[in-house]
Amino acid sequence: MYTTKQKSLCKLLNIELPIIQAGMVWTSGAKLAAASANAGVLGVVGAASMSPELLREHIRKAKTLTKKTFAVNIPLLYKYTKDQIDVALEEGVRTFIISAGSPKQFTRFLKDAGCVVAHVVSSPVLAKKCEDAGVDLVIAEGFEAGGHNGRDEITTMVLIPEVIKAVRLPVVAAGGIASGSAILAAMALGAHGAQLGSRFAITQESSLHSSFKQAVVDSQADATVLCMKKLVPVRILKNEFYKHMKELEDRGASSEELQNMLGKGRAKKGMFEGDLTEGELEIGQVSGFIDDIPSVAELVERLKKEYAEALKELNT
Repeated sequence: MYTTKQKSLCKLLNIELPIIQAGMVWTSGAKLAAASANAGVLGVVGAASMSPELLREHIRKAKTLTKKTFAVNIPLLYKYTKDQIDVALEEGVRTFIISAGSPKQFTRFLKDAGCVVAHVVSSPVLAKKCEDAGVDLVIAEGFEAGGHNGRDEITTMVLIPEVIKAVRLPVVAAGGIASGSAILAAMALGAHGAQLGSRFAITQESSLHSSFKQAVVDSQADATVLCMKKLVPVRILKNEFYKHMKELEDRGASSEELQNMLGKGRAKKGMFEGDLTEGELEIGQVSGFIDDIPSVAELVERLKKEYAEALKELNT
């Protein structure tokens, strides 16, 4: 079913299927990462919303729930970055997905510690910088993706071929992928595999509040928007909080004003605590396609079936 490219990715990451469950703020804790690993994909603990000690707890819990390989995603935006890396290494993690920062910062340090290092990129230029820094693979994420996003607004369909052309590294496609047929499409573009965020976010094992999960299930194709470009571009579900931010942006508010409006804990309020009015609700553009809340095991089986059916249809 899989080509040499996909098999090489599986070997590199020690997984059975060429799929990565994305690391997501307030979403991908120990339960989601372990369930994903047990289903044969690369499970990922998302460290962005965790203190170093909370990250340690999640890694230890994940290790009690699975004996398979899982990774930690560490965005370089936050003050605890080095401490999070140290904790993950101390706990035996040797697969890292780095995002939102320079690949030069920690790649050599992690490689010297015997780690596999992936870096999330939003442009072919950044992908080349990652290759020069020595990463093992890049995750090319189109601007359909939820949460923090690239400023260039390059869509996945355009981004994947450009990144493949720019580097010799394995390339994993991300952004707007939520079905087996979409995974097959990414591979047709030349990707070694696919990373899925929003689809894994709306599963029973994710840490998102049930009200937010249901809001995504009920959403339509135009439900998300990329905003806060003066700060860090982020794709969110439209709600009252978004309307307030848009009003500020439309009247030319400064970055400081936007930061004050964003405040502290907006993502936690919306995604983890379920405040659908004033919380920040990070999710991908593919949310309108998502119409149920399966277990991870059920989702992965579905993805495999959809992939096989799409491949069969193309062959006939």
